[in-house]
Amino acid sequence: MTRWMRHRLFLPVVSLVALILVNAIARPRFVQITVRDGELYGALIDILRNSAPLMLVALGMTVVIATRGIDLSVGAVMAVSGAVALTIIDGSSDPGNVGTVLVAIVVSVLVALVLGAWNGFLVAVLEIQPIIATLVLMLAGRGVALLITDGFITTVTSPPLKYVASGHLLGLPFALFISVAAIALIALMERRTALGVLTEAVGINPEASRLTGVRSRGIILGAYVVSGTFAGVAGVIYSSNIMAADANAAGELIELYAILAVVLGGTSLTGGKFSIAGTVIGVLIIQTLQSTILFLGVSSAESPVFFAFVVILVVLIQSPRVYQVARRMTGGRRHHPAPEVTTGVEVTS
Repeated sequence: MTRWMRHRLFLPVVSLVALILVNAIARPRFVQITVRDGELYGALIDILRNSAPLMLVALGMTVVIATRGIDLSVGAVMAVSGAVALTIIDGSSDPGNVGTVLVAIVVSVLVALVLGAWNGFLVAVLEIQPIIATLVLMLAGRGVALLITDGFITTVTSPPLKYVASGHLLGLPFALFISVAAIALIALMERRTALGVLTEAVGINPEASRLTGVRSRGIILGAYVVSGTFAGVAGVIYSSNIMAADANAAGELIELYAILAVVLGGTSLTGGKFSIAGTVIGVLIIQTLQSTILFLGVSSAESPVFFAFVVILVVLIQSPRVYQVARRMTGGRRHHPAPEVTTGVEVTS
């Protein structure tokens, strides 16, 4: 049992389970899943579906943070991606055509990939501080999205696009399959190949890894490309959910929620060791919290305070210092008598 408690995912899992239990006690319907027309519905299913954009952004953020970086531009990249996709669909002669929607999605994701590569170029090649390099696109990205949509909120009617966020496949939300595919891809890249070890090496000491032959610039550049690409897909899902391209609201504050999810999952902001499973759990914690806030009827003005309070509580529970104090208070640390000190000199009278 003690071995399990020492695992870095133990406290995040306990926090998630505790949130689910509290919701289940307060409203038993929270854990109920119903089947209608062969499709699953319920609060837990909604959490899995609605967490897709944040899951994608947080996975990309995990890789970036593992290289000792940060990406503040993911929300703006989401806005640009959504604007590109919906502008193409809106300008087509047949917005409901599957081929048109696929082309729009591919182009928007490619644009997001280029934006991610731009961030990686600034950080890896020009060696600009990550927070400054990504702050540039964070500030300019939404302006670019507004230019693409001519300053208006572009709305479309396209069943294939709506299917991305609201459709079902094999009874489960289609957005969930996108999340699972992204998790599997990152896990395969970072845990089944040498790339994960090299990423951690770059995050721990970029200069030392470079001297040992690791191409740190390429790894850092690749991390930002992954982050930008995943943010682009998240932007398509967000636009599909509201069937509109809103440059101001798309991905608002999602970079902060993504960083929070990564930290809740046990990944250090100083780079190096990272946990993909921890990030997944962190995203589910945040999405469950948001569902709880909606259930409690907390107003939009008060919800940030409530959210911050619960997050602080979760972070305190996961704090190693708090854990050590709790062990001392419960007698977890045994005190042994101090050994007798001998000088090795015999005194005779």
